[in-house]
Amino acid sequence: MGIRERLSGNEAAAIAMKQINPDVVAAFPITPSTEIPQYFSTFVSNGAVDTEFVAVESEHSAMSACVGAEAAGARAMTATSANGLSFMWEVIYIASSLRLPIVMSLVNRAVSGPLNIHNDHSDAMGARDSGWIMLFSETNQEAYDNLIMAHRIAEHKDVLLPLMVCQDGFITSHSIENIDLIEDEKVKEFVGTYKPEHYLLNDKEPIAIGPLDVQSYLFEHKYQQAEAMRNAKKVILEVAKDFEKMTGRKYSFFEEYKMEDAEIAVVCMNSTAGTTKTVVDELREKGIKAGMVKVRVFRPFPAEELSEALGNLKAVAVMDKADSLNGAGGALFEDVVSGMYVAKKQVPAVSYVYGIGGRDTTADDIHEVYDYLQEVVKTGNIDNPYRYVGVRK
Repeated sequence: MGIRERLSGNEAAAIAMKQINPDVVAAFPITPSTEIPQYFSTFVSNGAVDTEFVAVESEHSAMSACVGAEAAGARAMTATSANGLSFMWEVIYIASSLRLPIVMSLVNRAVSGPLNIHNDHSDAMGARDSGWIMLFSETNQEAYDNLIMAHRIAEHKDVLLPLMVCQDGFITSHSIENIDLIEDEKVKEFVGTYKPEHYLLNDKEPIAIGPLDVQSYLFEHKYQQAEAMRNAKKVILEVAKDFEKMTGRKYSFFEEYKMEDAEIAVVCMNSTAGTTKTVVDELREKGIKAGMVKVRVFRPFPAEELSEALGNLKAVAVMDKADSLNGAGGALFEDVVSGMYVAKKQVPAVSYVYGIGGRDTTADDIHEVYDYLQEVVKTGNIDNPYRYVGVRK
């Protein structure tokens, strides 16, 4: 049946971790993710889990401890935000290159400087090419569900890659919403027991972890990582199908909202999708064929599938809550238009950067984006494909 609750996104993430009951959690506090290990530490202290909780001195140490634990054969988890992820920088690459399926809850926040503790996606976008699977979450429910599915994806024998579940700092992490929790026993059965094939504490197979990997081997190992990321697409869908059987909640690479006959659409991620759906409904009432695509799986990037979903539009806007500072649009925009170009889907596309440093993104802002798309359809002209919405100029 499920358990109806009212929880913040951070509480939902902590409860997912409790139900998973990992062998090791190593974490260091940083706003706005601090509550996740804080809540989880109470589960440790009251005996609700038998996890080894490691309170480390930095985020670099947190990821290092997770790498050590996972390499030894344990299931490891952590949580962080923004500068904390930046401080992990060296070790997040090591985690993926060693094929260690660590799961991290990333509560998205602006990366300094100047110092800002509010939401944008600059932390996740900075790590987009680090070899981690990346799932994004519109709501508290999705953050919880993504974490429940995470280990099944990351630990699959054809994948073996670390995975981060992203949610928007404060917007979902600290906001309380209704949520349907899964019964503990069902989660335990769904997630299963971690049984790595190769690990340091296996006395029947002495191995080395992280040896020097020079010209003779590194290229091949990086190719294997890339293949594992490609394999993850199939596994993500398989796990989502099993999750739907258990809960009735359906997930894929992305969600299409009123896209069946859409002529214009916005592509976005995380909590912005909720506001965008409201705007789409308002436009539909006026007879405007608007739609939205919310990307859930950012790595591996579903280029072919997204191109198919967007290929019949007359114009599309891709919204990035981080600026790549490259003069040519945000990271999501680049991936979307690259995929469409390869798929020979020639749809006029516009990049919008928005919401930097927690700047409110209102329905009026989203209307502005759709208004411009209507103008593009009417005139057939894009005067500037690299645009901003909500910024004072």
